[in-house]
Amino acid sequence: MPESPIRKLAPLATAAKKRGIKVYKLNIGQPDLPTPQVGLDALKHINRTILEYSPSQGSLSYREKLTGYYKRYDINVSADDIIITSGGSEAVLFAFMSCLNPGDEIIIPEPAYANYMAFAISVGAKIRTIATTIEEGFSLPKVEKFEELINEHTRAIMICNPNNPTGYLYTRREMNQIRDLVKKYDLFLFSDEVYREYIYTGSPYISAMHLMGVEDNVILIDSVSKRYSECGIRIGALITRNIEVRKAVMKFCQARLSPPLLGQIVAEASLDAPEEYYRTVYDEYVERRKCLIDGLNKIPGVYSPIPMGAFYTVAKLPVDDSEKFCRWCLEEFSFEGETVMMAPAAGFYTTPGAGINQVRIAYVLNKHDLEKALIVLREALDKYPGRVDTERL
Repeated sequence: MPESPIRKLAPLATAAKKRGIKVYKLNIGQPDLPTPQVGLDALKHINRTILEYSPSQGSLSYREKLTGYYKRYDINVSADDIIITSGGSEAVLFAFMSCLNPGDEIIIPEPAYANYMAFAISVGAKIRTIATTIEEGFSLPKVEKFEELINEHTRAIMICNPNNPTGYLYTRREMNQIRDLVKKYDLFLFSDEVYREYIYTGSPYISAMHLMGVEDNVILIDSVSKRYSECGIRIGALITRNIEVRKAVMKFCQARLSPPLLGQIVAEASLDAPEEYYRTVYDEYVERRKCLIDGLNKIPGVYSPIPMGAFYTVAKLPVDDSEKFCRWCLEEFSFEGETVMMAPAAGFYTTPGAGINQVRIAYVLNKHDLEKALIVLREALDKYPGRVDTERL
């Protein structure tokens, strides 16, 4: 089981704070923007006399209300197609457990969210990665590269759209390419779409649920964690029109009894958040993205493509090893009593040596803090003993 590249340096950050150093946490996708007030009010005003188990598939009222949310994105599903999970992570795990046998293989573009690898290991499946590059903005390679990996053990393709960790948004052409592969080889398509609210281009959001001819192959992964800044309530969803998959998933849901009752109450109320809430949050991320990407690309030797969605970017740094650099920032460096915490990007790759000089950065801090963090990062790169000349990158 791999360590999380997002969380494994947390003890070093804790130690730095104990030494009196301020740490700008750019490592984790924990939004600092407020949870919708309607969700907080629902939590405060719970008047139940018993906090009982909820149904294993999630409360009916929440699932019915979710169908209206998805219709806004032209995703037409029924309440029966939706299973509520303990966060998006459980949705991925249950999808893998229900659809994959030990030895089965999943094709995933890399870099990819690190926990996909952990969940695959948990079920005895194998990740086969298809490389995307920072120089090409992490766009998908041609279909032939996928077909080189497909064999008798291949069972699924998994994507995250918009992407974590890169912020890449798959084009209609790329989604159709994936659809054709799924249909040709009768594969499952696991599609993690928890960042659909955060798309910063004129390009349309193409959900896997929009793809024609593969309706029974698609399993959608969702979560309220990022949408409403509700990471702590642990409410996600697994959505599929495939009845047999839902039956299998329900066995695991029954084994873990039920998703969090209080979390569902908050999530259901949050669906009534006013349009102003969404617009304010979206506009804030647009400003933060510009601040971060402009600032990164002004630092000598640093390069980041412009992310088209989510609130992450992968940046290339002029360093020998980004994990060593991230550790050094927390253990040995500070500038005016401050330092930065980032996620070494090698942990988002399975190919040995890939991403060795890259970091994932989450722009979940306010603009003032992002500007300060960029100053600290520039100073750190100037002083880091393992800095590499720009010409060698």
